[in-house]
Amino acid sequence: MRFKVGDKVTFLNEKGGGTVKAVLDSKVVTIETEDGFEMPVMVKDLIPDYRAKEAYEQTQSLQQAKQAQEPEEPEEEESRITEINPWVKPKEEPGIYLVFEPHEQQWVLTGDLDVILVNHTPYEIIYSLFLEQDEVLRGVDYNTVPSESKIVIDTIGRDDIENYSHGVIQILIHEDRPEKIFYPLHSVIDIRPGRFYKEGSYKQNTLVNKKAIVSVVSPMSTFEVAGLTEKERKSEKGASKTAAYIKREKAFIDKHKTAPGEAVVDLHIGEIVDNIAGLTSHDMLMLQINYFRKALESAIAEDYHKITFIHGVGNGVLKNSIVKELEIYSNTEHAMASVAKFGVGAIDVIIKKK
Repeated sequence: MRFKVGDKVTFLNEKGGGTVKAVLDSKVVTIETEDGFEMPVMVKDLIPDYRAKEAYEQTQSLQQAKQAQEPEEPEEEESRITEINPWVKPKEEPGIYLVFEPHEQQWVLTGDLDVILVNHTPYEIIYSLFLEQDEVLRGVDYNTVPSESKIVIDTIGRDDIENYSHGVIQILIHEDRPEKIFYPLHSVIDIRPGRFYKEGSYKQNTLVNKKAIVSVVSPMSTFEVAGLTEKERKSEKGASKTAAYIKREKAFIDKHKTAPGEAVVDLHIGEIVDNIAGLTSHDMLMLQINYFRKALESAIAEDYHKITFIHGVGNGVLKNSIVKELEIYSNTEHAMASVAKFGVGAIDVIIKKK
């Protein structure tokens, strides 16, 4: 039998035993007896101390069982949230952006990309990200992002770009002591994968201070106020300070009202945002579609029966997007608007009564 240092052994032909302290050769080992003396012993005169081995194995089993019952402490995850740009104030219009930043800045068409949500506003936001993967919409991430901060949602390889081509981002805007409350934001992700393989798509910017594809989720100028605080109501010019004073909040569609139950909404980008600097054609289309949705849903909620959307002539992309969106609303019908009044660049949406 072969022994190794640390083995517990018992003498074969007499009482006692000890611990192997050294292996001199294949036939002789040095043991330390229970009395503390060291002595050389022939291997053939020793047997393993099975009682000590069993006790050791029992101790090990108990320790393993205890470890299995104890919950594992989660590993500290490196923070994904950082300031937008600690070196310079961002030049981009305040708002929320989705940014794709290549790791390889010299070779932007290769390597991994960080998917970053940028909160360039004075408010904290709570976001939820849904992506269409294998023709199924999946919730893939949610978190909070402080004001003027950004979060790395994911790091993806070039093979994963397709997964980020279609989806939805929903955002709640939060403030501990708000002067005004905003409606939740709903923005559709619709990015052509081919955009990632054009070097000109990667622009220098001050949101991440590196070359990246920057897509606008929602400019702050389009945030829609949902309600007023008591302080604001009391300070409104001409507002009555009696308990009987109740002011109905103006609906979003009302600013486009042209007749009872009717409205005309101009979707030209210049009517929606004041500054289009830095916006791609895709970004502008998403702003127009979001504005269309808000107007239509507000009209339905306010019992309007007809709303005319001016989409312009162009290449038909906006018109086709509107028609596709209307497929979702089963209580609507649509037709070309009056050519005499709007030319060929408008569509009438008729809202049927429920």
